[in-house]
Amino acid sequence: MKRYCLALDLVDDPALIAEYEDYHQAIWPEIRKSILDAGITNMEIYRIATRLFMIMDTDETFDPVRKQEADAANPSVAEWEQLMWKYQQALPQAKSGEKWLMMDKIFQL
Repeated sequence: MKRYCLALDLVDDPALIAEYEDYHQAIWPEIRKSILDAGITNMEIYRIATRLFMIMDTDETFDPVRKQEADAANPSVAEWEQLMWKYQQALPQAKSGEKWLMMDKIFQL
């Protein structure tokens, strides 16, 4: 198992944040399937204010590049991502078009 941790910000609007959280209470079945099919065995998203933190646990079949390619070819994922972008905003250090950014592990007990 490998763990990935990523960060992203939300638009600073309480109504939009509430909508975003509502969507994540019942993600579309196609999104769930795309996550599981990629080899992601668990995914959690945490929020404080506008900052999101995602933890992904993956099996040995997971490949981030392959997941990105599969997502680009999946109309449901493209629709979901476009919808989510209404609520999300890139971190200040993100390059154009980047959303979730990989975090570096700096400590483990």
